Amino acid sequence: MQPLRFATAGSVDDGKSTLIGRLLYDARAIQEDQLAAVERASMRRGARGINLSLLTDGLEAEREQGITIDVAYRYFATPSRKFIIADSPGHEQYTRNMATGASNADALLLLVDVNKGLLPQTRRHLLIAHLLGLRQVVVFVNKMDSVGYERAAFECAQADISAFAAPLQFERLAAVPGSALVGDMVVERGDALAWYDGPTLLETLEQLSSAAEAAAAGPLRFPIQLVSRPQSGAPRAYLGRVESGHLLAGTEVLALPSGRRTHVRQIFVHEVQRELALAGDSVSVILADEIDLSRGDWLVDAAHPPREARSVDLTLIWLGAEPLRPGGRYFLQQASRRGLARIAQVSSRVDIHTLEERPAGGEVVMNDIVRARLTLQAPLFVDSYHTVRATGAVILIDEATNHTVAAGLVP
Repeated sequence: MQPLRFATAGSVDDGKSTLIGRLLYDARAIQEDQLAAVERASMRRGARGINLSLLTDGLEAEREQGITIDVAYRYFATPSRKFIIADSPGHEQYTRNMATGASNADALLLLVDVNKGLLPQTRRHLLIAHLLGLRQVVVFVNKMDSVGYERAAFECAQADISAFAAPLQFERLAAVPGSALVGDMVVERGDALAWYDGPTLLETLEQLSSAAEAAAAGPLRFPIQLVSRPQSGAPRAYLGRVESGHLLAGTEVLALPSGRRTHVRQIFVHEVQRELALAGDSVSVILADEIDLSRGDWLVDAAHPPREARSVDLTLIWLGAEPLRPGGRYFLQQASRRGLARIAQVSSRVDIHTLEERPAGGEVVMNDIVRARLTLQAPLFVDSYHTVRATGAVILIDEATNHTVAAGLVP
């Protein structure tokens, strides 16, 4: 079974870092020296016991402020599965980090404080997850200990979540009641929640599917990261990761932007020759013909290529501290390819409370989600994001500061 990549999200202080710490602790995925360091840090902060949130809040600024401001990646395994966790920030100021954590995830683990219910930032995180193509969401309704483990409190929160998420049409939306602080329903079951007969959080995560399995069934999309020049008799090789579909020795591929066709001669994975490479594999490819390809170019399915675009309509999640500049120029980057683009039009804005599209009057500022058209200096090869993430996702970068200011998705 493929490893599961999941991102955490939710509003600030909902307990994301504590939940991930609890998950790692109860799954016995913490090394002794790391646990000892966290115990010492907990004592310095005056905690009565171990502060599990410190297992993921690694930055000194986070420990001082008590919030997560970066994406902390953690790895752990159970007897049945491996997991990669992106513990994302909850504060509205750090939505860009949450989008980064979710962009490569298979599923979203969303925390909801049972006392607060769905907050604006929680709604925004669900909408961003939908826009980023995540189709599996597990909602952990946290702090059930603070309401005496009342079933009615959980069912009220569950109903609100289901009502808001219904238009987003997630393939799977599961809700689990529990307490990250106490540990109820994270890995172990708790007697106080005897009325809940569903799986624990860990059991739910073990049942989810990996996006890599679906990506392997898509059309070939192989962005070139590096070119190994011929030397000492070795042929030219193209290095990168298969983002969609598969590479098979002997099959025809199309090189973009040149438009030349050739065949795959050899495939190497970790210096071992293979006949086949699937989505998710990092490979070195040798072609049958000498073709002038460079970083940022593509090898794609010759029968099902992406479309060439000189302008592109995008859903933009604005992440910049400065407002979007209508008519402004930005660098547009797709995989390892970068070129100049201009904002030609902003047509509508998505209301995060109702999910309705409204006229885009006024400035586009941080955390706004809008529909926009961009004109491109050089052609771009795109698919719908929901078909192929690699060719359906871009970022916008400010020319002056080199800061990422938006994530863009091809509808």
